[in-house]
Amino acid sequence: MIRHIKFANIHNFRDVGGYATADGRSVRWQRLYRADSLGWLAGEDLDTFRALRVRTVIDLRNPFEAEKYGRVPEEHGLAYHNLPIEGRRWDFALYEEDRGVARYLADRYLEVTEDGVANLRTAMETICRADSAPVVVHCAAGKDRTGLLLAIVLSLLGVAEDDIVADYALTGLATDRFIADWTARHPDGTLWPGFGLAPAEAMHLFLTDLRARHDSIESYATKTLGLTPDALTELRQHLLT
Repeated sequence: MIRHIKFANIHNFRDVGGYATADGRSVRWQRLYRADSLGWLAGEDLDTFRALRVRTVIDLRNPFEAEKYGRVPEEHGLAYHNLPIEGRRWDFALYEEDRGVARYLADRYLEVTEDGVANLRTAMETICRADSAPVVVHCAAGKDRTGLLLAIVLSLLGVAEDDIVADYALTGLATDRFIADWTARHPDGTLWPGFGLAPAEAMHLFLTDLRARHDSIESYATKTLGLTPDALTELRQHLLT
């Protein structure tokens, strides 16, 4: 099966299938996708997207981002959910070079798990439902907000942490294109040192710290997000072979 799906204007659209789980099963292909902004879909890219028969789009961007950069085009039978999960805008003044990009990113992801509980719950409940699939989760780059949510999903499915980290780090293959696109749109702008980067250590730190705060990822999902045992059962039944 193909993990990276090629689009002209979207650089980070991937199938999350194929990863092995602790109980000997694997994540089903063509059920759960992750992506950067679907507002760029047009022309042949839209035809490629339609061929995937996506039923549900979860857009984790803030409403002003969706307004400025566009939403997924309206399609018959396509359910669109704008579920912003970022409460605090990123303060790049908090970035400390000696602590590194990975630590800065992990701290921001942890903030999202505190600030975005209500919409993270809705997003997770949507992914858990079999009739939502195939689902695409996206934000602006498909890296940070999308990355932390998909890390939680894969953890609940029983995927090994090394595979979750590797999946997150695949975004690094699109970093050069993200930088080129941003620079073309903001010729006088200045990028922070971590723009577009997805260092593996950031996801390791995030998962380690999330477990330290909540005992386990499943404990965070059930006690903080409020997912029910039935929801988790349905998640595993429809996303695992």
